[in-house]
Amino acid sequence: MSSVVALTPAERRALRRAVDLLDLNRWRFVLAVLAGTAGLGSAVALSATSAWLIARASQMPPVLELGVASVAVRTFGISRGLMRYVERLVSHDVALRGMATLRERVYTTLADAPTDVVSGLQRGEMLTRTGADVDSVGDIVVRGLLPAAVAAAVGVGTVTLVAWLNPAIGAVLAACLLIAGLVGPLLSMRAARLDELAQAEARSDLSSGAMTMLEGAAELTVSGRLPRARAALAATERRLARAKDAAARPAALAAGIDHLATGIAVLAALVIGIRATVAGTMEPVELAVVVLTPLAAFEGTAMLGPAAIQLVRSAGAAMRVTELLDRAQAPSSARPEPVLAAARVGAAHEEAASEGPHDTAERPGAHARPLEPVLHAEDLAVGWPRAGIVASGLDLDLRPGRSIAVVGPSGIGKTTLLLTLAGLIPPLGGRVLLGDTPVGDLDRATVSDAVVLTAEDAHVFATTVLENLRVARGDVDEEEARELLHRAGLDGWLAGLPDGVGTMLDPEATSISGGERRRLLLARALASHAPLLLLDEPGEHLDPATADRLVGDLLSARDSGRGVLLVTHRLTPLAAADEVVVLGPGGERATVIARGSHAHLLETVPSYRWAVEQELR
Repeated sequence: MSSVVALTPAERRALRRAVDLLDLNRWRFVLAVLAGTAGLGSAVALSATSAWLIARASQMPPVLELGVASVAVRTFGISRGLMRYVERLVSHDVALRGMATLRERVYTTLADAPTDVVSGLQRGEMLTRTGADVDSVGDIVVRGLLPAAVAAAVGVGTVTLVAWLNPAIGAVLAACLLIAGLVGPLLSMRAARLDELAQAEARSDLSSGAMTMLEGAAELTVSGRLPRARAALAATERRLARAKDAAARPAALAAGIDHLATGIAVLAALVIGIRATVAGTMEPVELAVVVLTPLAAFEGTAMLGPAAIQLVRSAGAAMRVTELLDRAQAPSSARPEPVLAAARVGAAHEEAASEGPHDTAERPGAHARPLEPVLHAEDLAVGWPRAGIVASGLDLDLRPGRSIAVVGPSGIGKTTLLLTLAGLIPPLGGRVLLGDTPVGDLDRATVSDAVVLTAEDAHVFATTVLENLRVARGDVDEEEARELLHRAGLDGWLAGLPDGVGTMLDPEATSISGGERRRLLLARALASHAPLLLLDEPGEHLDPATADRLVGDLLSARDSGRGVLLVTHRLTPLAAADEVVVLGPGGERATVIARGSHAHLLETVPSYRWAVEQELR
């Protein structure tokens, strides 16, 4: 639409980019436009044919002269509803497929992004960007582009028909259609901009506030801040309601202009048509056609006001989505190569799907030759970007058949070490190699094929137990799922589930205990074929005996050919580890204060021996 001039250059670029990322099926979109044009064109043809039939019938001609027109009225009446149904069916299919593609690309890009970028986003913000904003970008297809194309096609056809009967009336109709189709939407866009910005901000605040209340209800209640949080949420809802009311006013203005233009077109057709009829240059039957036909033609322009407002909304959503993608794709100073662009991610995903899940040799960013599954850290310094180093001087060597336990007080940097080894945050010093290649140089799929990390706060999805295990590997069957749960020590829990591994878990797995949740995540990690396991506090939330047995079993997983590195507070079961690395304060940052076998540390490190004795009491 020409009213796109109301968008800023940045908004136009973002909208074009977002629409490109939808990867719309152009042939299906053309089919939707043709169906929509046929539907609205049938409405125009129905009005024109009905007008001719009524006017001609008043002249009482032979009945046979009215037969074709009568059949045409039925045909256009049926095709109008049928074509509109086809248009909605095809257009919604195109839009929904595009939304799914864009949402998948956003998720893929975020998955490949540096962890500090993703963790810096509020969950409410993430929900808005990947939910409402992606939907709003997709809505531009059904509520913006399609109505504009249909209105333009039908408008041209209607003007051509009327101008064939009377050029003057055709010219007036064309002018009125331009006013209704350009001026009204342009005013709507300009007036809706500030309202849309207010709505977007309010929706983001509403999502963030709701998520904060849901996740922190207990803390807010204890601290007495829950009423204040509710009041803030209610104020945000009122602000959102006011913004929606303000956004409705431009739509009403556009509708008023549309009705005004319709009235002018009809009146002009009457004045000009009557004079032409009196002068003998137009038949009376044709007068009825040129007067009534514009009433249906303006059905198309009536859709352009809401389409213009949708254009503003979609442009704002596109700005937010592309800004999120840019943040996720921005290269870190410690990463020599930027993350793949979203469009290339989608292409790589499709290529990988056609080649098979393990064929990474030709994927962009994949290693050119098979990787040796050895994780090697040299003089490693870890910490969150822009937050400084928390631990340094770390040297580790993890390979299949070897087990390492990392212990130390809370806050010393153990979890940060795991995230760095997995390539989720860049090292702040030294280097981490997978095979002979820095982890940061490899794409996420390549690293995930070799290393699996189960973080302390890993997500449990609101689906079945089986599907939660299939997150790690999609071909896990029910028998294997039961075996994995057995290895994770969940036999009793599984026996109590009503539908076994087919039991649905509610959001955030609130129906299971913290220990059961942790072991379910462990079973998911064991489902992966990755030869190297990184586990964060697998015994947390378990009683000491169960935790010791679980940690000991995991450290013994080297017998199955896997390499295991786990972080734990429990020292008693570490006799099964090949090496125990003890982190402790070393000046301004943590460092390795002792390392060796469990037996060696018991003999040489008094503080370690004392801690073990305390656990055994």
